[in-house]
Amino acid sequence: MTDTAPAPSRRRENTRTRLMDAAAEMFAEVGIEAASVEAICERAGFTRGAFYSNFASKEELFLALCARSAQTTIASVRARVTSIEDRGLDGAGDVMQLVQEVLEATGEDRLDVLLGAETRLQALRNPEFAEAYLTLNQGLGESVTQLVRDIADARGLALRVPAEVATELLLAVWISTSETALLTNQAATVSRVQLAERLSQVVGLILE
Repeated sequence: MTDTAPAPSRRRENTRTRLMDAAAEMFAEVGIEAASVEAICERAGFTRGAFYSNFASKEELFLALCARSAQTTIASVRARVTSIEDRGLDGAGDVMQLVQEVLEATGEDRLDVLLGAETRLQALRNPEFAEAYLTLNQGLGESVTQLVRDIADARGLALRVPAEVATELLLAVWISTSETALLTNQAATVSRVQLAERLSQVVGLILE
């Protein structure tokens, strides 16, 4: 026996992936309300039948997309944390640089920023989305919080605020900087410099 998935399962997974990729683009471009099932199917190259054989509704697809995005981001953050820890926190460089390395794992892609903004907007409007959004973001917050604790412990530094609060501040700065960069059409190199400056300021506030 082999653990190779049967062809129908692979085709189904490919169909779901293509639909989700197309939906991510549509949701980021025009928002979930304006993105019709027909438009998503057209962009993905499938029929409505293919859509409804994989998702009960556009909202279900959106939640699945949020879950995939969160899982990808959390995996990237955890891999970056492991890499930093393997290098040795004591000699890995400036504290702010360590935190920035992890936050950069969340990406700078325009589509990611737009989709993140749309996700937060839907969470504010819809209690069902809000619950899913908070649950999916919990893993990311826990990963960054653990990094903050590890850095503080390794360098013998004290936190002026709880690690969870420090994480909220750092992620808020990242989100604000990324969205401002998009709004003002900043080049990625410029936004990275601003991110570094602002993170440095926040780190200076949270570490004694």
